[in-house]
Amino acid sequence: MATASRTRDWRRETRVFTQGDLSSGRQGAKYIETDFHAGLVRQAAVASESQPMGGRTLEISLTIPPEQAGLRLDQALATLLPDYSRSRLKAWIESGEARVDGLPRRPRDRVLGGESVSIAATLPEDTRAAPQAIPLVLVHEDRHLFVLDKPAGLVVHPGAGNPDSTLQNALLALDPGLAALPRAGIVHRLDKDTSGLLVVARTLPAHTALVRMLEARDIHREYEAICRGVMTAGGTIDAPIDRHPTERVRMAVRQGGREAVTHYRVIRRFRAHTHVRVQLETGRTHQIRVHLTHAGYPIVGDRVYGGRLAFPRGCGEELRQALREFPRQALHAARLEFAHPVTGRPLECRARLPEDMQGLLEALARDGAAG
Repeated sequence: MATASRTRDWRRETRVFTQGDLSSGRQGAKYIETDFHAGLVRQAAVASESQPMGGRTLEISLTIPPEQAGLRLDQALATLLPDYSRSRLKAWIESGEARVDGLPRRPRDRVLGGESVSIAATLPEDTRAAPQAIPLVLVHEDRHLFVLDKPAGLVVHPGAGNPDSTLQNALLALDPGLAALPRAGIVHRLDKDTSGLLVVARTLPAHTALVRMLEARDIHREYEAICRGVMTAGGTIDAPIDRHPTERVRMAVRQGGREAVTHYRVIRRFRAHTHVRVQLETGRTHQIRVHLTHAGYPIVGDRVYGGRLAFPRGCGEELRQALREFPRQALHAARLEFAHPVTGRPLECRARLPEDMQGLLEALARDGAAG
């Protein structure tokens, strides 16, 4: 960490406690101290998971520097506390959890510089989803985030028809502290029947940073898919996506929809199928499935966008059975690459193809050799 200057002007101190810490004399809880000019940061762990988790209390104190004079209070805090979203900071100001010189203020009030700001906010736990012990495969783990390999068939969030036994339930059992984060730290999603990599935040600063990185397209996501049809070459699909005009559970390429860009390249061609690598530039709902179908190469096993089950002309019984029994869309999130949201170091994670897709590729190869 940078230590070129040790000027103590405009210092902020941040303490993060569980309610259990507060009731037990904050045993084991430590603090974060940041010198804005020197970039000097010291951070230690929150209290242990064994302590009661009744919600987390966040305590921040800082002094507004003179150069912030004239800004709105919410703008000044957003500049000084980039780890927290502006909407969250505004909510703390409006609720009185953020105070200026001990008094409540409005988000639009202007600052003069030199004011003392104190924040004592409770991070509410999400009690709608209960912890459930569901096995998860972790590809990367540190105190700020998880990267996991989601199996096909596991729903990400509880919802209609899936009240429990979801990834969110599993995460709450893995790390009870995730109850204090929106959606247990999940910042993006995969469809139920898509397998592969997901990143999950474990701290509020990491959550805020990852959401911003997704919006800025700074998280590179690469997938593998098996499609019907033989592609001649790779390419880019640039076609806006919106809700289907009559079938609201489906998405469709529509004029006036949201920008959607998908890049793809061929890994291997078979007699009537193609194994492709797909990279998302945007992240619309069902984007890869919609775009590949729009281009004339629907994903094998996609019951929503792929149409009726079809067999290549002259294919053998082994391939017929493999296609008939393939249980889902043949789509896998194989690679994630991004800068760590807290340390900034490059992070690359990979997940090998699951057995069902490997088996389908082997059946396609054998059928091509027999033909």
